[in-house]
Amino acid sequence: MIEFDNVKKTYADSTVAIENVSFEVAEGTTTVLVGPSGCGKTTTMKLVNRLEDPTEGTVYYDGTDTQAIDVTELRRDIGYVIQEIGLFNHMTVGENVATVPKLKGWDADRIDDRVDELLELMALPPTKYRDQYPRELSGGQRQRVGVARALAADPDVLLMDEPFGALDPITRADLQDEFLEIQAEINTTILFVTHSIDEALKMGDKIAIFDVGELVQYDTPRNILEDPNSEFVRDFVGDDVTLKKLSLINVEEIMQSPDTNDTAANHVEQTVMTSGGEIMHQLDPDDSLKSALSMFVESDVQSLPVVRDGGIIGIVDQDDVFDLYNGD
Repeated sequence: MIEFDNVKKTYADSTVAIENVSFEVAEGTTTVLVGPSGCGKTTTMKLVNRLEDPTEGTVYYDGTDTQAIDVTELRRDIGYVIQEIGLFNHMTVGENVATVPKLKGWDADRIDDRVDELLELMALPPTKYRDQYPRELSGGQRQRVGVARALAADPDVLLMDEPFGALDPITRADLQDEFLEIQAEINTTILFVTHSIDEALKMGDKIAIFDVGELVQYDTPRNILEDPNSEFVRDFVGDDVTLKKLSLINVEEIMQSPDTNDTAANHVEQTVMTSGGEIMHQLDPDDSLKSALSMFVESDVQSLPVVRDGGIIGIVDQDDVFDLYNGD
């Protein structure tokens, strides 16, 4: 869907922003560009929608050199979300989301339907939020509107430049989770910029790590953790590699059936009984083992139920999680 072929970008003052950058982004996947400040990750992303143009090499969009595509049409076909959000304060939420479809000449009914569809997808009920103004929303709500606006014309590609960077940690984590659920539904091709390796590991199907304008490793999150190709990548990933690996494994991957583990099932039953018949501590099948580890430490129970739609579908035993944490 997107391909960089030996791309170099040099600015007018002779500063080399990136050099010899080559990689491909597969359709329907999320690629995260990550690295320290000034490494070239944002410049790389801006080459896709021609906010910057390459000095050498070629950027391809769906097989076509971006230099051969009308820049206005290219930008209208690519969604763009930035940290500062950039909503139009004099427009309502609905008018903000409708901006690009109007520019593309959609009819009014189609626009209205798309606005309502996206606000629902972003957990912003249209009847409540469509006619509100950005100043009436929280930071997290404004960012949701920004994502909805970027998706409004159903783009094949979505560029996201530090989209959650200005939010508090709790809101940021919540929006990350929500966006992963949305991406599972829409399967848009996404290029996502962040300075956080933890965010990159969580959000990316693949990760491109940059350092001083060079792409130093392009790989899956698991491979980057298990096989960093340089001292820089190893240092950038950090020391808590085992904990980061647990963040990549879902509870569903190791849970056992309640019917096959009587001991764990008894532990869960005792937990339920001592809490007055309610499950006080439970896991979602999509929760990471890092979350499970935290819950075990906090709750001091031996086993935790995995719950979907109000029913127990599996059990995770504390020993299994700690064995993985300890590398057994």
